[in-house]
Amino acid sequence: MSARDQAAGQNATTGGGISPRVERALRWAAILHAGQTRKASDIPYFAHVAAVAMIVERAGFDDEAVIAALLHDAVEDTDATLQDVEDRFGPVVAATVAACSEIKHDAEGRPRPWIDRKRDHLLAMVGLDLAARAVILADKLHNLVSIELDLDEGRPVWKAFNARRDQVLWYYRAVIDACDDEADPRVHGLAQAARAALERVEARGPDSATSP
Repeated sequence: MSARDQAAGQNATTGGGISPRVERALRWAAILHAGQTRKASDIPYFAHVAAVAMIVERAGFDDEAVIAALLHDAVEDTDATLQDVEDRFGPVVAATVAACSEIKHDAEGRPRPWIDRKRDHLLAMVGLDLAARAVILADKLHNLVSIELDLDEGRPVWKAFNARRDQVLWYYRAVIDACDDEADPRVHGLAQAARAALERVEARGPDSATSP
């Protein structure tokens, strides 16, 4: 493939299309997350990564960021490795996926405590580039919108987490603050949307169906 063709493929989302690279990532993500479901529901997990990618694309980011959004949980929650991501989609996508991935297990393979994972991930967010910030914010935005809907439908959302409600909300606020960048309107817009969703979730209180 020529350099011209590659450039055209990378930017094929402009005008409503989809590039072959994004289609390959879409298919791979669907395969990797097959059989997984969202917290407190039977909704296929793939719906989440697809929504995060849609949010990132709508915010105005390029195919590399959209692909990373599709794969942002692949290393954390499937058998895929960062090397697999890099081999398929290159170092830029792999670096963004790495920035989105927590270290869930210690050197002996034991699950790490929730608070340790979250604190380490927050520290790792210092100095992230705009694409990584956008994917992380889009992830939190979609999670918060999902939590809001689940609460309105009476699902026991908070029981599905490995932490208390106040800890989860603290972490979400800390992530939004860490990734916000007022100098970039795309990232700042995502942060503002995530903060608004967080405030709506906080206002709903514990698990219960609550009118908007």
